[in-house]
This record gives sequence, structure tokens and C-alpha cells, in this order.
Amino acid sequence: MQELEKLYHIHCAPGDVGRYCILPGDPGRVPAIAALFDDAHPVAQNREYNVWTGTLLGEKVTACSTGIGGPSAAIAMEELVKCGADTFIRTGTCGGIDLNVQAGDVVVATGAIRYEHTSREYAPIEFPAVPDLGITNTLAEAAEALGYPVHTGVVQCKDSFYGQHDPSASPVYYELQQKWESWKRLGVKASEMESAALFVVAAALGVRCGSCFHVVWNQEREAAGLDQKMTEDTSAAVKVAVEALKRTIEKDRRRAGK
Repeated sequence: MQELEKLYHIHCAPGDVGRYCILPGDPGRVPAIAALFDDAHPVAQNREYNVWTGTLLGEKVTACSTGIGGPSAAIAMEELVKCGADTFIRTGTCGGIDLNVQAGDVVVATGAIRYEHTSREYAPIEFPAVPDLGITNTLAEAAEALGYPVHTGVVQCKDSFYGQHDPSASPVYYELQQKWESWKRLGVKASEMESAALFVVAAALGVRCGSCFHVVWNQEREAAGLDQKMTEDTSAAVKVAVEALKRTIEKDRRRAGK
């Protein structure tokens, strides 16, 4: 491939981004995340990739949107790593599966079901999609410190949004419905679309990644006739990600003897 001055998709070059990155899906959420940084400024915007860089505790940090799903998330991580990043926190939205997971809660993923295809181009299906333990523990600590209701556990990742929400319309409805019943019986906390790919890509590239989510709603609670109030205010999960990044920076400095 021809060497480019800037990476093809995210339009960034080494020096444009920090070692520490927050990865939302929606480009529109990036300025709100960057507002929690110091001295934040836009770096690039191309396709689904909106990139802002600032500082936290004097350390350069970046927020970069990934769009929807594993393929575009994997591209973002690949290119950010080429620019020097090595620590990632995905923050986004999810739909609850476990009945105890309510709209407005925060979910921290301890693993992800690889019901998507991107990760299969990085590792055999037998390889688990698991986040970095240190990042995961720090996310849980941050959520508790901020006083948000938090659930830790496995999340399910898929490629088709409507395969979850209208499985009967699919010619393979029988598989979608049977798998969904399996996720419920296994105690899976929530469903989203990026973490399985990001965890496996991170393992392949030798970098760190964790994920936290805002629960928009829980279709299983609705089906069970339980209280259900849809919420799209993602600020709690964003604050958890930023607080976790601060704590990670502090832990890295202590580990390095700084």
C-alpha cells in the first residue's frame, strides 16, 4: 500500500493523537467527550471518524468516533495504533438483556460474544473476546466512585441491529431467536455492536481496550411487563470513560515510577 502522509480513513498522522483514546460510535458525541478534556481541539473529520485531541492530567488524549459496527471500529483502532495510541476505552450505547439491567444504568463489559464477523479476520473463533483486565477494573471503579448503577458481565455483539429488534422479518429468524434465548439463559448483560471486534483487534495488535455502555432500554424488561423508560442521555457512560482514563493515566505513572 502506498505510504500516505495521513492515515487513509481517520486522516490523522503520528503526533495528532494521544496514547490514550476514547472511542464512541456516534461522531456527534465526540465534542461532548472532548469538552471534558483540557485544551481540546478538532484534529480531523472524515466519513464516520471525528477526531478531537486534548489533555487529561497533562497527558495527551484523543476522542475518535468509530461509526456503527465492527468493521469501521477495527479500522479506527488499526489507524490510531499506527499514530501511536495504545490504550482504548469504548463508550457507547447498548440494549439490556438481563432483567436487572435497567435503562440509564452503566454496563462494563468483562467479555463479548463474537456474534459478528470482523473479529474472525483477526483470530480463530475459539479465541475469546476479552478486554484488558486493568482497564475493565478501572471502569468499574470509576462507575462506582461516580455513584452510577453499574453491571459487569458479558455483552453480546452482532452485525445486524434489526436482526435483534425484528428477528421475525429475517429469513434466518430461527437462528436469531434461538441464539437470543441462549444469551438470556447465559446471563448476558446487554447487546451492542463493537466490543467483540475491538477486544480481538486489540489482542492482535498488543494494545489495551475496555468498554462501558449506557443502557438505552431493555426489551426483555418490556416483554416481562417491568418498568421501562427509554433514555438516550449517554453522559453517565461518557463520564465513567473519562474518569477511568484519568485513573489509568495515574496508575501508569505510578507503575513507571513517575
